[in-house]
Amino acid sequence: MHSFTDLADRCTIFTLDSLSEVNDRTIEKLQSSGATSLVKTLQMINLQKVILAVGLLSIFEASLQENLICKSGFEEAKKILMNQKKFDLIERFENILLAINVLKHGRGQSYDRLVLKAKTLPFRIKLPNEYFFYEGDVTEVSGLIEVTDEFVQYCGDIISEVSKAIYTHSNS
Repeated sequence: MHSFTDLADRCTIFTLDSLSEVNDRTIEKLQSSGATSLVKTLQMINLQKVILAVGLLSIFEASLQENLICKSGFEEAKKILMNQKKFDLIERFENILLAINVLKHGRGQSYDRLVLKAKTLPFRIKLPNEYFFYEGDVTEVSGLIEVTDEFVQYCGDIISEVSKAIYTHSNS
C-alpha cells in the first residue's frame, strides 16, 4: 500500500479540484438564477472542505498510532519532533490540531488558545466579537475557523512535514 501522506496529498488535490469545478459551475448558474439550491451547493462545498480537513487529521492520527505503536499518535509525534528540536514544526502542528479541535467541538480551551494568537496564525479564526467572516456571504457555513482551500492544503503540508520527520526518526 502507498504511504498515507502520498494518498492524502492526492486525495486533497483531487477533492479541492473537484470542489472548485462545481463551485465555478454553480457561480456561473447564479448569474441567471437565485435558486436556493445553488446557494446550498456553495454551502455544501464549504462544508465539504471542513469535513476533508477534519478527516485528514483524524486518519493521520490513526496512521501515527499504528506506525508508532502507541495510544496517542499526536503526542508521540510531538515527542519525536521535540527530540529533533523541530520547535517551529511543533508549533504549527499544534495550531492545526487546535484548529481541527475547534472545528469539531466549537468554543472551548482550544478556541481560547487560538484566539490569543489569532494575529500570528496562517489561517483565520472568528474572534469572540465576530459573527461572520464576511458579512453578507450566504455561502458561509457555521464555524469558528475559516476553512479555505489554503487551510486544507496547509493541513496537508503539516501532515507531510510531520510524517517526513517521523520517518527520518524511525530510520535513524
